[in-house]
Amino acid sequence: MKLEELQKEYDKLQIQYGAKELDSIYNGGCIKNPDICFVFMNPTGRNIAANKAWKGIKSPWIGTKNIWDLFYSLNLMDEEIYSKIKKIKGNEWTEEFAKEVYKDVEKHKYFITNLGKCTQIDARELQNSVYEKYLDLLKQEIEIVNPKVVVLFGNQVSSIVLEQKISVSQCRKKLFKHKINNKEYNFYAVYYPVGNGRFNIDKSIEDIKYIMNNI
Repeated sequence: MKLEELQKEYDKLQIQYGAKELDSIYNGGCIKNPDICFVFMNPTGRNIAANKAWKGIKSPWIGTKNIWDLFYSLNLMDEEIYSKIKKIKGNEWTEEFAKEVYKDVEKHKYFITNLGKCTQIDARELQNSVYEKYLDLLKQEIEIVNPKVVVLFGNQVSSIVLEQKISVSQCRKKLFKHKINNKEYNFYAVYYPVGNGRFNIDKSIEDIKYIMNNI
């Protein structure tokens, strides 16, 4: 199984659960044994790669700024790339620049994905039942990529993936061992660092630095 083979399934679910005028957003970065797999919630229309006219990679956070503050603060992004992201407007990202950003992600040995790949117009809340439709696909992603550790962002994503009620404030820096098809993977649940969770970004950075030091 390859990551590309999962894209047809994501696209079917986009028709059911996403905005009809937008495409699914898949994943990106280091696809072979990355140090960390970062799992976010779901994409929104702010990601310009969701536009049907976009022919480049359809990876998370293309055309956005704030999330790259997190990766830069973790020394997971070159300053030149980060400076350009902060300088240009979202609609000024080109397909070539998006590829350049994700080459930098790959170089720093991490993989970015969302539990839900269904792009919404805005940051509306999704029910657990929608995310659960993607859980088996995420598990397949993790098996294919085979990260050393998986970082789950936020209570909802963490609870669904770990299949137990999670409060990130109560389990900071706690290692969860969780099996996927009889193989045990290392998971951590951390604060969501963007959008309404922006005020928690310092806690996210602190916890991820701890995780990186213990890989």
